[in-house]
Amino acid sequence: MGKRLQVTADDKEHREITRAARSGHVSVAARVRQAMQRARAAQPGVDRETRLQAIRAASRDAFPTTQLDDMLADIAAGYGDLP
Repeated sequence: MGKRLQVTADDKEHREITRAARSGHVSVAARVRQAMQRARAAQPGVDRETRLQAIRAASRDAFPTTQLDDMLADIAAGYGDLP
């Protein structure tokens, strides 16, 4: 079940939102919900500092690696083992 949300806008802002809603053939409520969805989608899932800490932690470890040509050859050889 949805929750009611009340937002106060000044006259100019309300006119602009109403105009945008009409041009999109949707209600003002639908237009505001769309804007809120876009704002949520634009937010990163993890803050910058948390991402940097993860990168720093990973860079302290030593991972096995090889030359690219050798790696690609190993991958290709692995496909030959598939049924």
